[in-house]
Amino acid sequence: MFNDKIAIITGASSGIGRATALALAREGVHVALSARREAELQSVAAEVRALGREALAVPVDVCRQDEVDRAVRLTLERWGRVDYAIANAGQYVRAPVSSATVADFQKAMDVNFYGALYLVLAVLPHLRSQGSGHIVLVSSMDGKKGVPPDSPYVASKFALAGFGEVLRQELHGTSVGVSTIFPGRVDTPLIDFLRVPSLSAKIPPDAVAAAIISAIRHRRAEVILPYQARLLLYVNCLSPRLGDWAVRSFHLSGSEKG
Repeated sequence: MFNDKIAIITGASSGIGRATALALAREGVHVALSARREAELQSVAAEVRALGREALAVPVDVCRQDEVDRAVRLTLERWGRVDYAIANAGQYVRAPVSSATVADFQKAMDVNFYGALYLVLAVLPHLRSQGSGHIVLVSSMDGKKGVPPDSPYVASKFALAGFGEVLRQELHGTSVGVSTIFPGRVDTPLIDFLRVPSLSAKIPPDAVAAAIISAIRHRRAEVILPYQARLLLYVNCLSPRLGDWAVRSFHLSGSEKG
């Protein structure tokens, strides 16, 4: 089902985005790569080509709608179609509510929510007109259970999760699928400074990439990983206060190195 399909991925220069680009390439997908860091982006493009797939590297700041629109336009000009749109670009903004500023929240929302929104709005008309495709929104377990002191990040990921809920329902029956991915802590440069307890050990980006492939293949609405994250969600559904207790007792907030 993947061979010679076309994917566009934001945040593709490292971490989950890079892992997903390579995983899709191994499945036979040609990939349009978007991120701010051009040198790293070109490096990932070379890795994709080494796997026998085509790659297009487009430097993009996802906070700018015109740049996201341009990336989608160049992808369509190159291949004439888009099959998978993966909104992955992320910014980890960590600040307790008592000391957070409006700017902290705006920074998180600009990348984590609006960056994804811009990609969806740019690609959706094409997906609907061709009558097929899949949108993947990479949220976070913080979009299911807020963990202090990540208030700006949590707010943006909850917003993305809610957007995905509505989008999935609106596209029901159109043959355009929507999956939202909720990983726990992931071993990426984004949280390299964060020390976490073994119970919420950082999972490799490849695990998230595999979850994205599976979500597209089986048209899953949501994927939560690893199993510890799912367990926390079940506890929180039973009792939010019990979920709060688990966050405190198991030190799930982690601590900053140094």
